[in-house]
Amino acid sequence: MPDNAHFYQPKDGHQLSHDPFNAIIAPRPIGWISSQNAKGQVNLAPYSFFNAFNYHPPIIGFSSIGYKDSVKNAVETGQFCWNLVTRSLAESMNKTSAMVDSEVDEFELANLAKGQSKIIDVPFVALSPVVMECKTSQVIQLQDAKGEQCQTWMVFGEVVGVHIAQSAIKTGIYDTAAMEPIMRGGGAADYFSISENNKFELSRPK
Repeated sequence: MPDNAHFYQPKDGHQLSHDPFNAIIAPRPIGWISSQNAKGQVNLAPYSFFNAFNYHPPIIGFSSIGYKDSVKNAVETGQFCWNLVTRSLAESMNKTSAMVDSEVDEFELANLAKGQSKIIDVPFVALSPVVMECKTSQVIQLQDAKGEQCQTWMVFGEVVGVHIAQSAIKTGIYDTAAMEPIMRGGGAADYFSISENNKFELSRPK
């Protein structure tokens, strides 16, 4: 690291024109989460803090800054779906990020058709080429190094069902680039896409 590197302590501010944290931990896969409450009201919202965390059983999770509808629903019904965001679905995904009342159905807001899950009761984005049906396994309120609680909740779910479009499978292997997934960048409107040109192979040492 060069001696003239920009250093800051987050508690004191970053002294830059935009917080670099999100840009450094990027690009990040998007947690496009569909859920519904006990009354059957449906919610669809994207989360930029999302990833996979375990193989067996498969567990994914998303982080919500604020106890939002997706968290409430995942706790109340114990279910949610993750929907892959592709380049063609980017505009629709963006529409579902609008701050609207709980009664508003974001599927309708973004003119998205609903698909019917096979294991759980939550609908998914019918046009999404990959969907994971999940049962909520843990909901954790984050805390800082002092043990003080943050207004952020981490929702983990065990994947109990996976839908993959046939067009995404080639010779028995899921083709990541073919689905043109998009990921979140650091700026207010920054996103990245994946293409075959970005691919390279690196085998683990034996």
